[in-house]
Amino acid sequence: MNTPAHLIFGLTVFAKAGRPTVTAAALAGALIPDLSLYLMAGWHLQVLGTSPQLVFGQLYFSDAWQSIFRIDNSMILWGIALTFGLMFRVPVMIALCGAAMLHLVGDFLLHHDDGRAHFWPISNWIFQSPVSYWDPAHYGTIVGAIEVGASLLCCAVLWRRFSGVVMRGLIVFLGLLEFAPFILFAIIFSGP
Repeated sequence: MNTPAHLIFGLTVFAKAGRPTVTAAALAGALIPDLSLYLMAGWHLQVLGTSPQLVFGQLYFSDAWQSIFRIDNSMILWGIALTFGLMFRVPVMIALCGAAMLHLVGDFLLHHDDGRAHFWPISNWIFQSPVSYWDPAHYGTIVGAIEVGASLLCCAVLWRRFSGVVMRGLIVFLGLLEFAPFILFAIIFSGP
């Protein structure tokens, strides 16, 4: 799934109006599984000037990058942390770990040939879902449209839940981030 969708879904399920630390934890948990990719790809693309083809065609699949993804995308590690949060009834920990687990479940189901080892340290196996959130060869156009629609519905739920200017600004920003590529791709690929 696209990162904005992960953030929107994580906020919808785990954010609490009037509980800014819980809401911030939900936002952080939804982001953390993708953060290493953004940092490493950003460094290569923006600082080192590495081509996108090399970054996403080779480095992404390299042992070095995958070894990092195994840690921050481990359902085992996040699941253990979530279990402790639930056992000790720590709302911030539940929101953080719950949003991360929601992110990982979405990725598990919607990555065809670019998934991650979600069961590390028990296994390095990578599930190849029959559907992809982006790849048209694996229903990406359909899944992408469903993701955008669900994200916008969640934004409406969040809009009703939160009345503060900052949160509403964040909701609009995330909704635009999720919806904008859908419109751009439609324009680009619509032809003359």
